[in-house]
Amino acid sequence: MSGENARTYSGREFSAEDMTILKATTQMYPNLSQKEMASTVCELIGWVTPNGKPKAVQCIEFMRQLEQDGLIVLPEVKKRSIRQKKEATAASIERQAEEGTDRSEVTACGAIALEIVRPGKKLEQWREYVSSYHKLGDPRVIGSQIRYMITSEGRDLGCLLFSSSSWALAPREKWIGWTAEEKKARLHLIANNSRFLILPRVHVKNLASRALSMAARRIQRDWLGEYCYAPVLLETFVEPPYKGTSYKASNWTYLGETQGRGRNDRRNEWALTQKSIYALPLQRDFRDVLKGIKPCKAVNPDDA
Repeated sequence: MSGENARTYSGREFSAEDMTILKATTQMYPNLSQKEMASTVCELIGWVTPNGKPKAVQCIEFMRQLEQDGLIVLPEVKKRSIRQKKEATAASIERQAEEGTDRSEVTACGAIALEIVRPGKKLEQWREYVSSYHKLGDPRVIGSQIRYMITSEGRDLGCLLFSSSSWALAPREKWIGWTAEEKKARLHLIANNSRFLILPRVHVKNLASRALSMAARRIQRDWLGEYCYAPVLLETFVEPPYKGTSYKASNWTYLGETQGRGRNDRRNEWALTQKSIYALPLQRDFRDVLKGIKPCKAVNPDDA
């Protein structure tokens, strides 16, 4: 790879100097893990989140693209064996039994709460739920993200995931009134509800819409605490045969249909099922913020 070959990935333009540093790092530190190498590259070229954390996940994906193009060589990923994965699953099931996790059907519940899921046992449980019960499984998420566990009186009722927004959605761009440059500059101010699951054993009336409304009221504050900025708009996709009933009940707006492409597809290469697009503004002046007329700021949801 010649140093003069600049590239663009995930909204960032990599200069010739950036690319030279990236290549030199992969050559000088072949014994680092991919995560360690990505963190090193991020530190050297200043690819960080607003709160200063390296964008290691995005960097790994970018470097893997470069490797596929034959431009760099990355260290091999050390994968857990099938036996190790089975042992981990068995340990999770055994832990649930020891902790007395309630697996009976839930038809009524007390006060509902949303708990931010952190790395550890709770994240393992969240992933197990989504892997086992969500049609699309546990996603490989890149960029900013917040996971919630929906709970009531110590019982797990469901899961929510908010992550980075989709790159290209023509109905969304038209509805906002975005130009290409405005979208490029402020796409990070939209969060995508990329997973929503109510556990199969839970049959509580209006639980889904109540959980969505609770998330909408607190996500600006939570996102600000994690990433030093707050989104002003939420988006999601509803795939047939689902009708988006819980989103409609929570005042989300139907914007149109996707074009049947992947959420980050910029080359019209991935043919997927068309989905309905829904959006929810988190403050009244969201369009002015997304168009750069007003600065981004967190607001009190009760005042929005």
